Amino acid sequence: MSMKVVRALYPMLSSTDLAIPGPKVVHQVPTNSIVPAPNTTSQSLIHFPSVASIVIPRQTFCSLPIALLHSRYRILGHPICLASPSYPRNEFIFNFCLVLSRHTDPTAYASVANKLAILFKHLEETSQFLSQDTSAPNTGKVYALCEILLEDLNNYCECMIPIDASNTLNIKLFPIYPQPPPVCPHHVPLSTVRLGSLTDSNWDLTMLLILPHIDGVNSVKQIALHADADYKLVRKAIEHLLYYGCVTLLDIFSFKASYAPTAEIGAFVTNPEVQEECRRYILLPETGFRELEASTKEEKETLDGTKLVELYCSLREGQSVKSWCMEHADVVMAVDVRRFITFGVIKGFLYRIHKYAIAISPTLSSKVARDPKGRTKGWELELKGYLDGNHCFDEICTELMINERELLEKLKEVGDVQIVQK
Repeated sequence: MSMKVVRALYPMLSSTDLAIPGPKVVHQVPTNSIVPAPNTTSQSLIHFPSVASIVIPRQTFCSLPIALLHSRYRILGHPICLASPSYPRNEFIFNFCLVLSRHTDPTAYASVANKLAILFKHLEETSQFLSQDTSAPNTGKVYALCEILLEDLNNYCECMIPIDASNTLNIKLFPIYPQPPPVCPHHVPLSTVRLGSLTDSNWDLTMLLILPHIDGVNSVKQIALHADADYKLVRKAIEHLLYYGCVTLLDIFSFKASYAPTAEIGAFVTNPEVQEECRRYILLPETGFRELEASTKEEKETLDGTKLVELYCSLREGQSVKSWCMEHADVVMAVDVRRFITFGVIKGFLYRIHKYAIAISPTLSSKVARDPKGRTKGWELELKGYLDGNHCFDEICTELMINERELLEKLKEVGDVQIVQK
């Protein structure tokens, strides 16, 4: 997993020497990046005096995380104040800060600053690890620790640094991904990695139960039923897999559904590598039946990139997959139709045309059908909540546990309902 790394790491310590007023930078990595040496001409990234009162704040604001923008950089820290008569000023304030690029997402690094503060607070309270360090600036064990920390985080996004016989600094940066779309009962998860190779006995029980049923065919609700697991837990597990890119969400495949190409079809037309990837993905495997193999051999040989583009462009609104298969029966024998459609949806150059039911009469929701004995039909009460044009047929059928033919029959019983496709 790749992620943005730390731009630079600059631990900052306050002075406990009464002869030196105010805070000072004790260690900085790289050297001279914050406070240049007196006889050097190097330019500092940050003007320390302008941020010193925030990096080393008053006691009231210590033990709280800080984050501030300065020029092109973002500073993260967690100042700590320790009070004790053993210190020259009866207190010791220190802060280890991370300096990132201004545009870097700081979420993953905030916990690093917090962990550094907790660890060095413990070391200072037990052995005065920081205050008794007499090394010159940018030398000694504290500086070496900071240098290793910066290098390991930048190169490996993790570190394990032994400090003494009893303490080790363990830090790992976890990538932050954008929030995935919400998972609905009618969505069909399709794995993008080999999930079986990632699992072990320590995984969540619900996750282990649902993995065998994630096959690109079962919807989330069907997976919950097959695994005999609570739907809310199943949805949470799939959301977790979706967040880390282990699965992608598709629509329920049906030969009654309609698909059409998007504007992204142009990228498919001009990319022979994707065309070859598509060909390998959709071709049916060898069956062992000589007669069938002989009839499909010629179709497989002629299924080149030009033919694939022609097939995808022939999909159109108002035409079901079943009708499309009948028009291209000679080619369909050699390909997996579900994979053919799925590949286009995953790559983004094919989209599903959904059906929606809209109640025409505004008073339709108040009309409830009754049986001969005057009792309300429960299914109609459930159905009326889906007649606002915001719920596709896939969602309605999944929620009510019926197929599309049964849904159409029930819509006829309801009355004035318009079906639209979009």
